[in-house]
Amino acid sequence: MNWDLTKLYRDFNDPSYDKDIEDCKALAEKLLADGGDMPWEAVIEDLKALSALTLKTYAFAQLTLAADANCAPAMAATGRVLPVLNRAKEVYSALSMRLKDADIDALCVGSPLLHEHAYLLKVLKRDAAHVIDPALEPVVLKMQLTGGSAWVQLRDQLEANLTADYDGKAIPLSAVRNLAYSPDAKIRRAAYDAELAAYPKIEIPMAACLNGIKGEANTLTELKHFDSVLDMALDSARMDRATLDALLTAMDESLPMFRRYFRLKAKLLGYEGGLKFWDLFAPVGRMRGDYTPEDARRILVDELGAFSPRMGSMISRAFDERWIDMYPREGKAGGAFCEGMHPLKQSFVLTNFDGSYSAVSTLAHELGHAYQNECMNEVSILLSDYPMPLAETASIFNETLLAERMLEKADRDAQIALLEQQLADGAQVIVDIYSRFLFESEVVERRKNAVLSAKELCNIMLDAQKKTYGDGLDPEALHPYMWACKSHYYATDVHFYNFPYAFGQLFALGVYALYRQRGAAFLPDYEKLLRDAGSGDIREVANSVGIDVADVDFWRTSLKVFEDKLNALTALANNA
Repeated sequence: MNWDLTKLYRDFNDPSYDKDIEDCKALAEKLLADGGDMPWEAVIEDLKALSALTLKTYAFAQLTLAADANCAPAMAATGRVLPVLNRAKEVYSALSMRLKDADIDALCVGSPLLHEHAYLLKVLKRDAAHVIDPALEPVVLKMQLTGGSAWVQLRDQLEANLTADYDGKAIPLSAVRNLAYSPDAKIRRAAYDAELAAYPKIEIPMAACLNGIKGEANTLTELKHFDSVLDMALDSARMDRATLDALLTAMDESLPMFRRYFRLKAKLLGYEGGLKFWDLFAPVGRMRGDYTPEDARRILVDELGAFSPRMGSMISRAFDERWIDMYPREGKAGGAFCEGMHPLKQSFVLTNFDGSYSAVSTLAHELGHAYQNECMNEVSILLSDYPMPLAETASIFNETLLAERMLEKADRDAQIALLEQQLADGAQVIVDIYSRFLFESEVVERRKNAVLSAKELCNIMLDAQKKTYGDGLDPEALHPYMWACKSHYYATDVHFYNFPYAFGQLFALGVYALYRQRGAAFLPDYEKLLRDAGSGDIREVANSVGIDVADVDFWRTSLKVFEDKLNALTALANNA
């Protein structure tokens, strides 16, 4: 099953694609020339049109490249659209400066349209403190096209075209990484060895990409008057340092518990001591591993649709209308993601489906994102850009809901498999994410004064893994190239693309606990939470459902869920 991008444009020769790019340019130039004098209602309407056009034109190129990294027309189209996006950034900077001394509440009086967009206006006013000098901004943005943006494109092409030598054949890296879920220990080990042997082929250009992107981040931090790259990331996430500190404190406290889980898993796999890295995703217990897309559809519609008929209907549409690009292939990006397409009132989902329960759970995760996008179809496109930490709420909620539904029907072996799967997923989002946070913190700091070699990046990664996984993993069987594996390090607009996942995991568990307390009556509040995620700062949005995310006890309570699951898994393992 491949997705159908013709809903956006027929192809890159489609006249409407050229027209939309030209309309983008015209709107951006109009706002730059006249935005200082236009009524704010007219500005908002033009911004809505500009957002829709930039989203469609850029997404068409990027989605095409995600499915085929070697598509030359998509590469050329990206080169055409990026300068337009830069002009759009200049528009927002100019509008921020116009609002620098404005009274937003007074501005919105008597205008339903401005009242609807009051939060956007407040964000623009706040952003005025971090606008690059107008004399420099156009040049800086233009240089980014041959700087950070170019490094990102190179990185994506390197990964998508990298093959690993496995079983005498050269196969795509994404397919090799999927073998980490194999029930056969020999296959997992061989895939791990093949993966690590493949990265040296691209380690020098990959290191150059990372150095270029993080060097640019340090420069932009200065130009935008932030104290650090992390502060810039927190501002983008609409999150304060107190919330991050509370989250990290609870995560650090949970590490011994997760290390017990890793050692228990090693024991379940037949050996003592720390878990081997290649066994992190090894299946334990027994579940089906031959799910088809039709099986996945039925399960997700039945189980998730029982919670929300609206979601069940949306999942059916996603399959019927080909929102999903399902299988791995050469040139296709690894992993999975969901791209919301507000102008079309739908989403596009990429996965690398392999028939495992994990693949079904991943699909539930990505369709959770699509469900949030479905809820946000009710709001203005200008309020549909929600911060990264809240982006994981619906996806993790879906994973949790699916696992709990499956647990209710499972026999002992399947219960072991499901509990272990939940702990494995939690460990990735807490332990591994923490290692990524430590890695990126070190890289950003050291990049201020030096260019880091591939060997140094590997050593920093190993050190971060040892600090977080501790004796839970075998120190002789780690993954030094995780910095090359994860695309998140290479995002130019979202640095520290790691802690939002931990936030999302634990916040979603807190939201799921509210659902367990209130049952079906919680659904309207849940959909409102998803809908309003782009209409407030994180603490405001969380407070709307009674959660204080700056309180470390909230995060401890969410983490207690994993301790309970570990105790249940231990009991099942001991009663074999």
